Amino acid sequence: MKTVLSAAVIRLLRPLVRILLRNGVPYGSFADLSKRVYVDVAMDEFGIKGRKQTISRVSIITGLSRKEAKRVKGLSYPKDTEVAERYNRAARVISAWVRDKRFTDSKGQPADLPIEGDGASFSELVKLYSGDVPARAILDELVRVGAVERLDDGRIKLVSRAYLPKTEEDEKLSILGTDVRDIIRTIDHNLRCNSTDSFFQRKVSYDNLPAEVLPKIRSLTATEAQALLEKMDRWLSQHDRDVNPSAGGTGKKMAGIGIYYFEEDLTEGGNNHEDHEV
Repeated sequence: MKTVLSAAVIRLLRPLVRILLRNGVPYGSFADLSKRVYVDVAMDEFGIKGRKQTISRVSIITGLSRKEAKRVKGLSYPKDTEVAERYNRAARVISAWVRDKRFTDSKGQPADLPIEGDGASFSELVKLYSGDVPARAILDELVRVGAVERLDDGRIKLVSRAYLPKTEEDEKLSILGTDVRDIIRTIDHNLRCNSTDSFFQRKVSYDNLPAEVLPKIRSLTATEAQALLEKMDRWLSQHDRDVNPSAGGTGKKMAGIGIYYFEEDLTEGGNNHEDHEV
């Protein structure tokens, strides 16, 4: 079991380490982050019921010395709250623009909206779905990432049905943290539960495809996946009490789906090194 897990961790870490090295993060910084998370998870999730968790027990569970466990426990977590909040607000506005019938045209497509005015307007869209953030700030952000464009008559046109940062590395790295976390949580759940309670987890791939077909695969994936995501977005929003206060129900849960596309060069002499023995 440990051999299989170790091999899986190595495969998981290779692309992550590639990102870290490309962004100038040395091993020492990564080691401290890893130790901090080890200590936090041991403190929060591996205690003995009815007893307060101690540094001594954390030391035993993690393999760190008591001194080291205490040191890393005092380290501060890096924050990306501002970047994450900007992403969430902009994504909510685009999502609502696509699905809310008040902001779509007679064909069900996102309508070109005036910035201000009675009825459907960009300002009203932002007010409903982005809280107290000024409409101008959201507009500037969507223009910056190429999600909207200003028409000659002053209206705003949605040109991308998703919020995808094109140049801002910080935003892309923040998305890395949330998306990879979510898929690992799903895998963790499926490892611990029985088959009847497992979360949906599937993929399809082939390993002898010609390079010429890849653009078609990317295009087909983007079209079909976007359609499914928009369908699920419409359904989920009907049951979310922030969007639909009349939905009712008890508890407070988060649920969703994520879709990703992947490809790899397996040509002899290519850049693939994922499965090299270590």
